[in-house]
Amino acid sequence: MADDLAAQLTPTIAGVVVLAAIATAALWWFRVRARWAPAIAILRAAVQLAAVSLILTGIISSPGWIAVALGVMVAVAMAVATGRIGWSVPHAVTIGGSIAAGVAVAGVAVFATGALEFSTRYVLALGAIVIGNAMSIATLTGRRFVGAVGERWDEVEAWLSLGATPRQSTLALARDAVREALVPTVDQTRTTGLVVLPGAFVGAIFAGISPVEAGRFQLIVLASILAAGAITGVLVAVGLGPVRTRPRPVERAAQALR
Repeated sequence: MADDLAAQLTPTIAGVVVLAAIATAALWWFRVRARWAPAIAILRAAVQLAAVSLILTGIISSPGWIAVALGVMVAVAMAVATGRIGWSVPHAVTIGGSIAAGVAVAGVAVFATGALEFSTRYVLALGAIVIGNAMSIATLTGRRFVGAVGERWDEVEAWLSLGATPRQSTLALARDAVREALVPTVDQTRTTGLVVLPGAFVGAIFAGISPVEAGRFQLIVLASILAAGAITGVLVAVGLGPVRTRPRPVERAAQALR
């Protein structure tokens, strides 16, 4: 057993190390800041996946523990997205609530319509994928909004001087932030099957599931991501919308946490 595991892991580790080195070398050559970020992220992912794999082996059939696992995922997603915007309690509440709401609405829609069987394995699989994507959309929405407000602060102040409320003065910027944050997800969905073969789809086929069933599951996942992402993005923009003072640049806000 140990020999078989070592035989499987050795080439995997070698491949991952080479890929991490390539990413680091490319950023080093172009003198990009945070050039070690990809390698560190891969290392963290390896440790976390190993731990999660061991944990899920024991809880995969327990609804209570699955709920706890999803709750932890939402909390971590909130911390990561908030850190990218600038840590504060209001930001954390806005980001965390937005992600949770988007994921919950998408999940209810999927399982209430019978699109997927309401079972622990599907709840965990769908929830984990959607939470990760909702986190990315929350991060993009927040960063784009805060950045736009900072860059166009004179315009915001002009609206305020004319009697607009703080929310009204940034409404156009908030709408643009949501639209821009959804662009990568929309493009990936539009090109799925032509440019992109999602990991869940390929993994399901490798596991022996028919391509039709794998495609059905992937379509549900993509629709869930867009639904959750739209809700998350809108709620983040609404929560951050009322701005009364010029925000710090997002890069400085993120660096303050390091």
